[in-house]
Amino acid sequence: MKTQTKPDWLRTKLRTGPNYQDLKSIVNSHKLHTVCQEALCPNISECWERRAATIMILGDVCTRSCGFCAVKTGKPPITDFEEPRRTADAVKKMGLKHVVITSVDRDDLPDGGAQIWAETIRAIHENVPGCSVEVLTPDFKGIERDIQTVLDARPEIMSHNLETVERLHRQVRPQAKYERSLAVLRQSVEAGLMTKTSIMVGIGELEAEVFALMDDIRETGTQIFSAGQYLQPTKDHLPVDRFVHPDEFQSYKTYGLEIGFDHVESGPLVRSSYHADEQVEANPKLTFKTDRDRQELPVIN
Repeated sequence: MKTQTKPDWLRTKLRTGPNYQDLKSIVNSHKLHTVCQEALCPNISECWERRAATIMILGDVCTRSCGFCAVKTGKPPITDFEEPRRTADAVKKMGLKHVVITSVDRDDLPDGGAQIWAETIRAIHENVPGCSVEVLTPDFKGIERDIQTVLDARPEIMSHNLETVERLHRQVRPQAKYERSLAVLRQSVEAGLMTKTSIMVGIGELEAEVFALMDDIRETGTQIFSAGQYLQPTKDHLPVDRFVHPDEFQSYKTYGLEIGFDHVESGPLVRSSYHADEQVEANPKLTFKTDRDRQELPVIN
């Protein structure tokens, strides 16, 4: 297949000022991983210069092999039980008011890594009391007990990505299931947490399928939705089907707000955690007090 030339709206400028270098130093000194680096995110220089990063816990080797993802697949290393403490310390040194935590899939662990997830959330809450925590989790093979372990740690935002439309799931996410991911979102909403999901477009879906997907997501009660352009990480990954025009992204945003999402991010360079800190600041429903009603966050529907 012939390589497509990226349109102008997907071109970004590399900015590596003092904040970028400082965050890189903190991440390296704490022996942490970021999805910004591992997933080859096109926004890394912009976000790091704004002192915004998405920390990836439970190592940098995933047990799954999704067709779109640049993260390494294989046998993960032994679980690092000091990681929650180091993560909280790094968040404090970065001076963050809002942090996004994600992880690889750890299907090799009995709980899918849920306990490390919970300990990381609690460590940040305890050591950085002014910082809200947004988590982007795997599906934990749909095991409600393990999902609940994470929910019980009370992150301010719980995110789990659908990634693509139902028809393409087997091709794009062979070890995941469409209905299982919807169930994760539903369980989060029922636990009273602000809930979020993201998708990629330009991977072979039809516009009508995206609208149907958005309807399915909204029916779970999920409040935040984002959509961005799929970019092929390497020649071994799924090819880009098309580069979606910004006008189509705007139509997704308009529709999302019409059907009741509280917040919609939709654009070519949007990623799950893109401008997550600004979303919190800009939307009253996403603004959290600092010290704590964390013990009993209100149910938001």
